[in-house]
Amino acid sequence: MKKISTSLRLMGAGIVGAILFAPPASAQTATSPTPASTAAPKKPTSATPRMIDEAIQRSQARSAKAITLGVPEQWGSEEPFTYVPGQKF
Repeated sequence: MKKISTSLRLMGAGIVGAILFAPPASAQTATSPTPASTAAPKKPTSATPRMIDEAIQRSQARSAKAITLGVPEQWGSEEPFTYVPGQKF
């Protein structure tokens, strides 16, 4: 019986503490207007020209490495790659 009584007291103290330290209801429902310019940009749903250019550069770098080392390409391996906009091989 003593364990139950102690548990109930601790739960009651926790509830009282939560009520005392909770922000007022008006602060919880207040919203500040956010300008449209600060919204996060949406992710593209299709490939952009920059994405296509990067994929081409990555493929060309992988092929050049395979030719240089004389080993076949391994698909699915992630190798270090630095994208340079506008660079052509």
